[in-house]
Amino acid sequence: MKIAVSATGPSLDGEVDPRFGRCQYFIIVDPDTMEFEALENPNVTAPGGAGISTAQLIAGKGVQAVITGNVGPNAYQVLSAAGIQILTGAAGKVREAIQAYKSGQLQATSQASVGPHFGMGMGRGMGRGMGRGMGRGMGWGTWGMAPPMQGPGWGPTPTGPTSGQDELSILKDQAQMLAQQLAEIQRRIEELEKGK
Repeated sequence: MKIAVSATGPSLDGEVDPRFGRCQYFIIVDPDTMEFEALENPNVTAPGGAGISTAQLIAGKGVQAVITGNVGPNAYQVLSAAGIQILTGAAGKVREAIQAYKSGQLQATSQASVGPHFGMGMGRGMGRGMGRGMGRGMGWGTWGMAPPMQGPGWGPTPTGPTSGQDELSILKDQAQMLAQQLAEIQRRIEELEKGK
């Protein structure tokens, strides 16, 4: 069996990337032996269609399951059509996500966990000088959302969500992303403090 895990780095000790279509790497793992192959994702900076292209790439690798933080509707459709099990909500190190899978702590999802274009604004803006794994900025403008601190009237721009439910879904997705980033930062702080 082969499992593909979206990752921020090319090893089992890399963090699970919360994005599927625009993750930096996939770690393709045999969960029984823990042998793995690191695959750089060529769709990280694709202007569009990253979810579909990435799902096709992964399906072509013969994996039976995908572990990631989130998956959008287009990638979900391609992976489902290929008979690939999709497990979302993973965080922490790739090695830990595989262990969680093996112990039944991760459950397969029956639908996309985020809307289309979820990972588009997640560039590497903060990365320089902050240590590994800290390189994802939020990129508000790319999502069609006004900056978060714009004052009382902030909200969707004309290119943003069309209903309160859409906005709520996007805000929940953003809150989940921030929680995952905070967990990564806390983990790195602890690593650095132990190394002193």
